[in-house]
Amino acid sequence: MNEARVTREGIRIHAAEDFAGMHAAGQLTARILDEVGSRVQPGATTAEIDDFIRLRVEELGATSATIGYRGYQHASCISVNHVVCHGIPGDKRLADGDILNIDVTVILDGWFGDSSRMYVAGTPSVKARRLMQVTHDALMKGIEAVRPGNSFGDIGHAIQAYAEGHRMSVVRDFCGHGIGRVFHAPPNVLHFGRPGKGPLLEEGMFFTIEPMINLGRPETKVLADDWTAVTRDKSLSAQFEHAIGVTADGCEIFTLSPAGKFFPSF
Repeated sequence: MNEARVTREGIRIHAAEDFAGMHAAGQLTARILDEVGSRVQPGATTAEIDDFIRLRVEELGATSATIGYRGYQHASCISVNHVVCHGIPGDKRLADGDILNIDVTVILDGWFGDSSRMYVAGTPSVKARRLMQVTHDALMKGIEAVRPGNSFGDIGHAIQAYAEGHRMSVVRDFCGHGIGRVFHAPPNVLHFGRPGKGPLLEEGMFFTIEPMINLGRPETKVLADDWTAVTRDKSLSAQFEHAIGVTADGCEIFTLSPAGKFFPSF
């Protein structure tokens, strides 16, 4: 593997020894997301779920990357039903059938572990279950496209083609990002695109893939709190996220669930 350097697009190429730090941070994040599932029940509040996450991050010897980030004061983003991303934990109680994305990022020994999953309070509707399945599978289609020599456009195209093939839409207002010893870095990882377009993938690149898929139209709007993004047509939205590193012949998923709970999480 090449020594650490930066491409002309500003994408950092990490050294072989950097994978261990990202793996450890990713596994800690995944462990917390494994544990939080039992807390997602009708009647629970998203603030209570966030309190549990905050405590576990501290107990496991890590730091929350989101507390204090641009003024944000929570250890997670929790996005319910038609909230696309960046939902702020609060006192509203979950109802039976609510679907929610829980997004957690930790810092462990200077490395950032970032992942999110879908959960259900009670029993999901048939439409909600199908949305979550397609979103999960779209993420995995994108990950299958990750190998040296492919492009970031290949990742986006794989996700877009799969989601739209199931008559769902890909959110275009938010994207994945480079990660490592910083929370957000180049490149922007779009979840739509054309094959062969964009920078080429190289061994040592670290980034997230985190498609947001809507049952309705793709348009979003951000609420007055300047964080919460929702679907404009109030349709359900789902998201799954992994942090990965490009290897010589594919990729390593840093945030795989230790307990095999990434999906389904209910």
